[in-house]
Amino acid sequence: MAFSLAANASPLMCKLGADLDGHARDAAYVRRAADLADKSAGFTSPHPNFGCVIATSSGKVAGEGYLYAQGTKPAEVLAVEAGGEWCRSATAYLNLEPGDCHGDHTAVSALVQAGITRVVVGIRHPLQHLRGNAVRVLRSQGLQVHVLGEDLQSKIIEEARKSCLLVNAPLIHRATSRVPFSVFKYAMTLDGKIAASSGHAAWISSKKSRDRVFELRGRSDAIVVGGNTVRRDNPRLTARHGGGHMPMRIVLTQTLNLPEKANLWDVSDVSTIVVTQRGARRDFQKFLASKGVEVVEFDILNPRDVMEYFHDRGYLSILWECGGTLAASAISSGVIHKVYAFVAPKIIGGKNAQTPVGELGMVEMSQALDLSEVCYEQVGPDMLVSGFLQPIPDLMPVIPSVDETFAIDPSVTPYESSIISFYKTWDPYGSFSNFSPHPIQMPDNDGDYVTWLSVEHYYQAQKFVGVNDPAAQDCVEKIKTMRSPEEAARIGRSVQRHCPDLVRTDWDSVKIDVMYKALKCKFSIYPHLNSMLLSTAGSILVEASPHDLFWGGGREGEGLNYLGRLLMQLRSEFLGEFSSSTEEIIG
Repeated sequence: MAFSLAANASPLMCKLGADLDGHARDAAYVRRAADLADKSAGFTSPHPNFGCVIATSSGKVAGEGYLYAQGTKPAEVLAVEAGGEWCRSATAYLNLEPGDCHGDHTAVSALVQAGITRVVVGIRHPLQHLRGNAVRVLRSQGLQVHVLGEDLQSKIIEEARKSCLLVNAPLIHRATSRVPFSVFKYAMTLDGKIAASSGHAAWISSKKSRDRVFELRGRSDAIVVGGNTVRRDNPRLTARHGGGHMPMRIVLTQTLNLPEKANLWDVSDVSTIVVTQRGARRDFQKFLASKGVEVVEFDILNPRDVMEYFHDRGYLSILWECGGTLAASAISSGVIHKVYAFVAPKIIGGKNAQTPVGELGMVEMSQALDLSEVCYEQVGPDMLVSGFLQPIPDLMPVIPSVDETFAIDPSVTPYESSIISFYKTWDPYGSFSNFSPHPIQMPDNDGDYVTWLSVEHYYQAQKFVGVNDPAAQDCVEKIKTMRSPEEAARIGRSVQRHCPDLVRTDWDSVKIDVMYKALKCKFSIYPHLNSMLLSTAGSILVEASPHDLFWGGGREGEGLNYLGRLLMQLRSEFLGEFSSSTEEIIG
């Protein structure tokens, strides 16, 4: 049988593995897994980054894979599929402990069934409800599991662990600080100016630097600017010239003193959220709403409260492209974690020319904030300086998972609340999400069963089924082939918004039934999902989307929560069937 090498496997890595021994080989392959994990950045909304390398005992790469997006095949499954028979008695190297949806063990099962005998993990999962679970299950199946740094400390091991921390910095910060991972980006002249005295700022940096900014935007859930930036620059804040993930645009403004004409009010391709102080310019708020711009009010507008709010919305990574005043406020609030500074070889001068960061209240150089993990890179004629304002929290020593804590202290019970919220697939009860990686088979108009990669794929496609227009059928087929639920949702929503004539005329009256049938299929064919749903008996289920006021519960419970309602309806039906079958057995 010919040797099977994954498409992305590096020949250099194959040779490297053969040349290294023991811990050095482990460290090298874990770093390779971290590099793979980073490949998905910029194509879908930020999510935990997983990479997997499978190597034979001789040190050759059998297969590789990385998680493309939430709701797609795990990295471990892709690597096993690439490696085939060469996985038997091989070692799997992971940058991060597997983190399947709660109650699902697809990644772990793939490694076990492939005949993997040893697993090396870079770091344990940072989310408490997942931490240690996969490691424990793998060991219970007889596999040797080594977590870097837990049995041996060395410089090469520490460097490998650091690469694992870096590639999942957003997830780690989410787990430890309850705010998204925030990056502050700016471009300045050699004399430290971000604009001329007149306010003119286009362009300070080179085209190559601006291309790097597009990449940074594509890796983010959202981009933050202040009101001054909107008034002065009228930015579009697009992620790239065609394709890829489009981050949300967020404007922070206390007074809501913004122009009626602005590129950010065009939400045909990407949404905009304006965050302001409660009661500010009610008439202008109505104007923004008429444009499709979401307005969120706070009693007191400060960056930490805003970031905690977007943490609750499920955001992992935020890019700040604001002016000096807002930057100083964000830094003072402790929500900026990393800095990217593009320094152009230009001098503009000007006593009143703006600088990247406003007043921080520091009067001595000893008070200056030091960056760590500083990197220098030449980008065209510019110099890119990057570093961390706040170090990435290390997960050592290991914090016990909820299950481990319960085993030690039975008085500590998980999820005590009578209200169970779900949203992102990596959160507790994430399998309730339509984005969870559970394919379903549903009949088409001819009665033939068609496989859909997720409930979201099926739901979005049904908007256009039966419409007598070739473009509608093309849309159905395109949604079906999308690799991730996010991309399927993006297409379905965009076509519905831009081409309403392609949407079936009865959609508003049938969409709840469409969703119900898809959910019933999902929770009927996967026993572990059915058990999880039944385990919530007595609790209210709420889809915790703060912006979808039809399927979700809204920010303050103002949403209709139809997804949660349908799940509770299904739960009641399943419990009734279980009760009836039990009575028959007893009778």
